[in-house]
Amino acid sequence: MVTILILLSSYGIGTISPAYLLVRLMTGNDIREYGSGNAGTTNVMRMLGVKSAVLVLFLDLLKGVIAVHLGRYFGGEGLAAMSGLAAVIGHNWPATMKFKGGKGVATTIGVGLMINPFFAWVCIGFSVVIIALTKYVSLASMTAIPTWTILLWVTGSDHEHIYLGVALSLLVLYRHQTNIIRILKGTENRFSLKDKLNKEERSK
Repeated sequence: MVTILILLSSYGIGTISPAYLLVRLMTGNDIREYGSGNAGTTNVMRMLGVKSAVLVLFLDLLKGVIAVHLGRYFGGEGLAAMSGLAAVIGHNWPATMKFKGGKGVATTIGVGLMINPFFAWVCIGFSVVIIALTKYVSLASMTAIPTWTILLWVTGSDHEHIYLGVALSLLVLYRHQTNIIRILKGTENRFSLKDKLNKEERSK
């Protein structure tokens, strides 16, 4: 019974969408009707700028942290892994938003930081390099999470953590199907923090 309650709570935490709430509060619009249609950090940056995006990134990451902490406190590493996965699923398919949420990357980062922080930071650094070289945020997400999983596997981490990594890797690839197609076609949007900052300065 406790396990079910923790998993439901973790899913519920995941369904809370800072991106949707912030854009609705500041503009009155539904973020899912603009830009990429994704309720996540990158789309918030397109609509509201860097500062708002950083706030959303932190809050989405925090959802993963809280979910894993709950699972670990009440049931150990097995429940911690399942709770983290439940939070990501809640973010991606929130019942409160007709099951149309984000892509779960920031929440996955939060989960990763709680499960194996060293490997998570390695993969974050890896993502920064990929973004700097290619300007594709989506490519960084799709490579970093599987890389985290491979690191867990080759170092003999707990089976629960490896299974979690496989599940999270499959989820991130599934949620980025359209990005994969655009990358292959050469039509994927490229990220430029400098352009975003300059745009914010001009708007003041």
